[in-house]
Amino acid sequence: MHEGDKDMSTNAHPQPPPPPQKMVAWYDPVQLCKTAIDVFISLVFGRHADYRLIEALSTSNSQNFYDYTQIEAQKEFWIDYVADLGDGWNSTYTVAYYISQPSLTVHDEDGSNYVTERGSVLIFGGDSVYPVAGRSQYKNRLVTPYTTALRETTEPHPDLYVIPGNHDWYDSLVNFTRLFCAKRWFAGWRTQQDRSYFAIKLPYHWWIIGADIQLSSEIDDMQIKYLKWVASQMNEQDKVIICAAEPEWIYAKSYGDLDPEYNQNNLAFLETVLFKNKVQMFLTGDLHHYRRHENPDKVQKIIAGGGGAFLHPPMAKMYLFYQGILT
Repeated sequence: MHEGDKDMSTNAHPQPPPPPQKMVAWYDPVQLCKTAIDVFISLVFGRHADYRLIEALSTSNSQNFYDYTQIEAQKEFWIDYVADLGDGWNSTYTVAYYISQPSLTVHDEDGSNYVTERGSVLIFGGDSVYPVAGRSQYKNRLVTPYTTALRETTEPHPDLYVIPGNHDWYDSLVNFTRLFCAKRWFAGWRTQQDRSYFAIKLPYHWWIIGADIQLSSEIDDMQIKYLKWVASQMNEQDKVIICAAEPEWIYAKSYGDLDPEYNQNNLAFLETVLFKNKVQMFLTGDLHHYRRHENPDKVQKIIAGGGGAFLHPPMAKMYLFYQGILT
């Protein structure tokens, strides 16, 4: 453990690690009722007391981004992305183990080998714990398996950035903020952010925007103000990757009839108004599988929700045609 580390997994008198967690029993009636109550309370408080507003007002430097251009001399810059994690031990630890390795060799079906490296930056793309956010849930289902996989690192230490999903919001980001927004160590990664959204400037004219869409797929006014400032710092040749907790291009089609304002409130605003033609890729989770779409402008829209939670089967292609998602 790193010197001075005071995250959720340590205290003055170290305790034995918790027993490995089983996957969340979503079909258990008791579990479903408890989760439903937490969701209802979160929706009420999220609607009337948005924590992001408090967060923005309490941040000392509201105009900042995280700059990695100083290592532009490197030929490659590696980034790891994991979404929908913090469930059962076996799946969560397996993903943590592989992303913690200094390098991996991947073989494709043609027999070619590809050597990957552990990312200088790790991004958690939403829903960091299940079934609901809580101190013990984060510790048992997320901190412990990741600390077991990578307890410490040597310089240059990898950094961690996190956006919240709906499950992180179920305690109004209380434990999310304590764990990820206090510049503490998380296992072998350093946390850097001071709020639930961020902007990262990468080498070679790339940016990563991490957006917090809360529980209603909506970006708040203070976050919009911040992202407008970030957009003003970009050059004409810069390109943008947007990370969000939901695939808006799927849900806008699915929920558009139920909520006509969805398309105006969600991430489509960032793509069509704020960053415009700079957006080259969306990275999301929430659907627990891998899927990639591409629009006519060659913007890549990727769902990568395989971080350890239960898996969703991909939607049938005919269903996507029916919904108008594929044409």
